[in-house]
Amino acid sequence: MIRRVTVPALFPPPAYSHVSVVEAGTRLAFLAGSVPLGPDGALVGPGDPVRQAEQVIANLREQLDAVSSDLAHVVTTDVYVVSSEPAVLSAVWSVVEASGLSTGPHSSTLIGVACLGYTGQLVEITATAVVPE
Repeated sequence: MIRRVTVPALFPPPAYSHVSVVEAGTRLAFLAGSVPLGPDGALVGPGDPVRQAEQVIANLREQLDAVSSDLAHVVTTDVYVVSSEPAVLSAVWSVVEASGLSTGPHSSTLIGVACLGYTGQLVEITATAVVPE
C-alpha cells in the first residue's frame, strides 16, 4: 500500500525516506496540526519541548484512531519546533523516532520556527496517513 524510497543518489537520511508513494484509489487522511493540549484544553509540558512532543504524538494517535488508521500508516509529517537550536530539534526528533512514526520510515521534515499558535506551544506535527481498508 505504501512504498517508501530512499534515493541512492542522495545522502542517506537518518530516520526517514526521501519519498513515499501511495497507489491511486487509496484513502488518505490529511491531519490538522497535532498540538500539545490535553483534553481540557490546557497546555501540557510548559517550557518542555520533549514533554510537549510526547503529548503531540499522543494526540496524533487519537486523530488517527478516529479515522481507523495508526502511526504505521503515516506517509508524511512536518514537525515544527520553536527553537533555533539543533539539540532541541534533535530531542524532539528522538520522541518522533521512539513513537514508531519513523517505522517504514515515513517522509518527514523537521522545522525550527519562531512561534506556534498557542501561547507556550513549542511543538506541532501535521501528518498525512493512509486509511487502511
